[in-house]
Amino acid sequence: MTEPSKPDADRAPAPLLPGERSRVPAGVRWLIVCAIVAVALAVAIWPRGNDGAASPTAPAAAPSTSVSPGQLADARARAALPPCPTGIGAAQLAGRSLSCLGDGGPVDLAAAGNKPVLLNIWAWWCGPCRVELPVLADVAARAGDRLTVLGVHADPNAVAGLDLLAELKVALPTVQDPQSAVATALGAPRAYPVTVLLRSDGTVAGVHAQPFTSVDEVAALLTTELGVSL
Repeated sequence: MTEPSKPDADRAPAPLLPGERSRVPAGVRWLIVCAIVAVALAVAIWPRGNDGAASPTAPAAAPSTSVSPGQLADARARAALPPCPTGIGAAQLAGRSLSCLGDGGPVDLAAAGNKPVLLNIWAWWCGPCRVELPVLADVAARAGDRLTVLGVHADPNAVAGLDLLAELKVALPTVQDPQSAVATALGAPRAYPVTVLLRSDGTVAGVHAQPFTSVDEVAALLTTELGVSL
């Protein structure tokens, strides 16, 4: 008895003719190759958790902190920062002598200051800091002798910090704090910028981990927390 004929879908494909490499049209083969390449690229660039990922507050690529004394002196001359205060009365920082970014001299922030203080912790690679620093320079100019406005550069690269201040034309007294001693002692987060308000006796009145974009924003806090009006 003859078997019934099989449907076309069940038949084995006919063998290739001599010299015939494939019956798949060239256009289809090209689309397949492109799809394979696209999948390979997607796998290569797909995020893989947090292994090796940079912190949101970390620089993408920090310039070298190894600079000559001449380079540091030139950067200080360009920035032309005013002298750092002799102290701000922050007893929490006793025994933690920092250096003044403007001239390299030691600064004892635990020494008495006898006036309210606005401490601004920033880093040269911080985008919002570029907006906030000129605002704080304006605050310092308006407050005059009624308020100490002190910058805290929390990065080892002093030259990069000086260069940013020179670029922004911001002349604020600033201490260099590569180990984040100020933030640790005062309970401030290491997410920049962060502003710490101190009363005249050195106690903390407020910690504000946010960028300020106007003098009015800062003035409202100074009035509420320190009793200082601009």
